[in-house]
Amino acid sequence: MRAVTLIDGELQYDAGYAPCEAPDGLVEVKVLKAGICETDLQLKQGYMGFSGVLGHEFVGVAQSGRFAEQRVVGEINCVCGRCDFCRRDVPTHCEHRTVIGILSHDGAFADSLFVPEQNLHVVPDHLSTEHAVFTEPVAAACRILEQTHLNSNHSVVVLGDGRLGNLCAQVIATTQADVLVVGKHSWKLQQLQELGIQTMLLSEFQPRSKADFVVDCTGSPTGFPLSLQTVKPCGTVILKTTVAAEQSLHLAPVVINEVQVIGSRCGPFAPALQMIADKIVQVESLITAEYPLDQAIQAFRHAEQADTLKVLLHVSDSV
Repeated sequence: MRAVTLIDGELQYDAGYAPCEAPDGLVEVKVLKAGICETDLQLKQGYMGFSGVLGHEFVGVAQSGRFAEQRVVGEINCVCGRCDFCRRDVPTHCEHRTVIGILSHDGAFADSLFVPEQNLHVVPDHLSTEHAVFTEPVAAACRILEQTHLNSNHSVVVLGDGRLGNLCAQVIATTQADVLVVGKHSWKLQQLQELGIQTMLLSEFQPRSKADFVVDCTGSPTGFPLSLQTVKPCGTVILKTTVAAEQSLHLAPVVINEVQVIGSRCGPFAPALQMIADKIVQVESLITAEYPLDQAIQAFRHAEQADTLKVLLHVSDSV
C-alpha cells in the first residue's frame, strides 16, 4: 500500500509499503483524509525516536466490526486494558500502550491503518470529512477542561497562535474565562479576533505575572520560561508543547511562586466531535492547503512554513 514513513530520520513516500500483520482485535480503517500536526513535525526532528508510518489525525472508513462502512475517527492510544493505569481508568498512560503514528504503531499517512475498535468514534453524517480531521487536536484542547475548573472569574493567556493555540483558545472560551492569545503573526491572530477572542502580538506583550492560567502552545523551548513570567503566584501553567530539542530550565520561579505545572496531552473525542459538529469550535479557516498522499513530502515542507496553519493529506475520496 501507499504510505508516508519516517525511517532513520528520513521522511519518505513509499508506494509499496508492506504493513505488519495486524494483531487480533484491531479494525482496518481505510483512510480518507489526515492532518499534519506539530507533533509530526517534531517527530521528523527526532522526537520520540519514532520509526514507521506517521500520522495520527485522520478520518477513515471502518472495514469491519460494529462501525463497518461508517466514517470514523480514532483515539490514538492503544492500550492493554490490564495494567495499573488501565484498571484505574487512566488508559492514556497505559504502561504497555502504543500510540498511533507516534510510538510503535503505524499511523494514518497511508491507504489504511489498524485501530482498536474501542478507540473508534462515528463521524456524524452532517459533519464534513475535512472538519472531522480536527477531532484529535480539539480533543487535546478539551483535555484542559478535564484538568482544570475554569470559569468566568479566571484569566487565561494562551501562548502561541498556531493550530493548537487557536483550538485551545476556542475551547477555553466556552468556559467564559477571560482569554488572551499571544502570538507572532497578525493574520493568525486576526482569525481569533473574528471569533471574539482577545489577542496580542508577542512583540507588544509585557508578561507581568497576572494570569491565573497560562497555556503553552508555542512549540518552542522559549514557551515555558515565558509562561513562568506570565502566570501569577499560585497560578497554573499548562504545557501542551512537545519539543524535540533538549531544554535547560530555571525552575526556581516554580518553587518561589508556588506555580502548579500541568502536562496536558490527549483528551476526550466525544465532546470534541460534538463541538466541531455544532460549530462551537470553528475549524474551516485553519485549513491552509490539501495535498494528495503522493505529494506528502511537499505537504510537510508547506506545513513547516510560518505562514501555515493546517495542511491536510487527501488519501481517498471513498473506500
